[in-house]
Amino acid sequence: MSEKKDAGVDSPSGGEKKSETGTPLPAINFATFIVSLNSSAYAHMGMLEAELGKTSMNLPLAKQVIDIIAMLEEKTKGNLTSDEETMLESILYDLRIKYVKQSQ
Repeated sequence: MSEKKDAGVDSPSGGEKKSETGTPLPAINFATFIVSLNSSAYAHMGMLEAELGKTSMNLPLAKQVIDIIAMLEEKTKGNLTSDEETMLESILYDLRIKYVKQSQ
């Protein structure tokens, strides 16, 4: 039975992680998690170009990701920094507007 390896490896300088190709990875925190979900919603709305130059749209999945971010906003209320709250509100507003436009 093989163990699953960590996707990133520690750099010799300390806490920074690098991918297997040596590319620095962003720190894992609330902001990068929300940005990752934001990117996922964009992809499901067909707003990110795939490697093959094609885009695909799956609006139900986009809505689900937006709903997950909204749930996180509700569950973390009062526990975020003002910067995190502002980022979350801004991302949700932007995604909701784009979702409505894509749905028409």
